[in-house]
Amino acid sequence: MGTASESGAEVFRLDYFDRSAYLAQSPQFYKQMAIAAGIDRVFEIGPVFRAEPSFTSRHATEFTGVDVELAWIDGVEDVMSFEERMLARALAAVAEEHGEAVRECFGVEVVVPALPFPRITMAEAQQVLRAGGWGSERTKEDLDPAGERLLARHIQERYGHQFVFVTHYPVGVRPFYHMRSAGQPELTLSFDLLWQGLEITTGAQREHRYEQLLGQAAEQGVDPDSLRDYLNSFRFGCRRTGAWAWGWDGC
Repeated sequence: MGTASESGAEVFRLDYFDRSAYLAQSPQFYKQMAIAAGIDRVFEIGPVFRAEPSFTSRHATEFTGVDVELAWIDGVEDVMSFEERMLARALAAVAEEHGEAVRECFGVEVVVPALPFPRITMAEAQQVLRAGGWGSERTKEDLDPAGERLLARHIQERYGHQFVFVTHYPVGVRPFYHMRSAGQPELTLSFDLLWQGLEITTGAQREHRYEQLLGQAAEQGVDPDSLRDYLNSFRFGCRRTGAWAWGWDGC
């Protein structure tokens, strides 16, 4: 790729005919450009490369990601609703075709989740975790692995559910192209999806307005010249869009 697509992740850079190129982190920008070009729904399944230490169960230098982009959404809730329905359908198919084999080989029951999945804002999640003794000195913007596991335990006890959407992440831990909340501009219309305490998805409503995109890129120190083709896709208007990606640690 000609530019790094996610400001929050490490990339593998290489020299390519006197230019910099990067191993793909995400098809994010290309999906959005396809939406701007008139395709209502876009998906991609392919390799993802992250220059991150691969010494935990939550990080992988290379993995296969599933990316989805949706046009004509009313808001971020449409994106979460689409994902939970897709996951429930996929798990139902796995349970029907391979449930017995999974049980025999791994001792795991494939659970088809009930809809809708529980939702909790990041602020609410922080309150729940701190009330349960989660370290008070930890960041107020994100969850560490211990926090994710504790939150999953809380959701399982309260709702009997393996999944939970954590929503409304602060601007400081999200990419510039995530839309800001109109009533709380310090928050983004974004989410992570946790499955049994492991983050499997990051998603959001995208900022589709050209001037806002320029402003938010500048706030995060992103050079607009490096994203000229991407930004030009929004110059004359674009439909409201949202997206998510499945991956080893979310995307």
